[in-house]
Amino acid sequence: MHAPTDSHWVVVKRILRYLKGTAFYGFHITQGSSFALHGFTDADWADSIDDRKSMGGYLVFFGQTSISWKSGKQHTIIRSSTEAEYKALAHGTAEVIWLQYLLTDLQVPSVYAPTIWCDNLGATYLSANPIFHACTKHVEVDYHFVRDRVAKKEIQIRFVPSRDQLADVFTKPFPVASFTAFWFKLRVDPLPSA
Repeated sequence: MHAPTDSHWVVVKRILRYLKGTAFYGFHITQGSSFALHGFTDADWADSIDDRKSMGGYLVFFGQTSISWKSGKQHTIIRSSTEAEYKALAHGTAEVIWLQYLLTDLQVPSVYAPTIWCDNLGATYLSANPIFHACTKHVEVDYHFVRDRVAKKEIQIRFVPSRDQLADVFTKPFPVASFTAFWFKLRVDPLPSA
């Protein structure tokens, strides 16, 4: 903000065009019989050219409705794609656990442990397999709480192919056709006319 350049102005105009074109869209909330929490987590690996930090994100559903999402740059420089995905998985796990506590306080029944979908096999294996610990000692200790939650059967971590990874839309740029397909999967619809 203190020294904007022409490239900053180009990005601002693109954002404003996007906001203008999407002003009449919103999330479609549906009533369903499922009270299951499930989430998707994703990260790119060192895609920021300026500082080589990774972008991570998560998306949490309650039944068929997305209720929580976040996307942001990770705070540290990551040494592997598995570590970037694992950190995103840890942030998503923390959000799912917090939402689970909130739903318990609201007396909403939870029959199954929430499932979190991750498209990185290494991160998926790390969440359940302590054998990998020796080769991942550089991963910060506070992110290993995911493994504890899996061991206690409070959450399940499952692999999802990248083509079905809904959190991708928060971490990577997409062509218009792919972005529109994600809108459909996220239940983003035109708002009803008044």
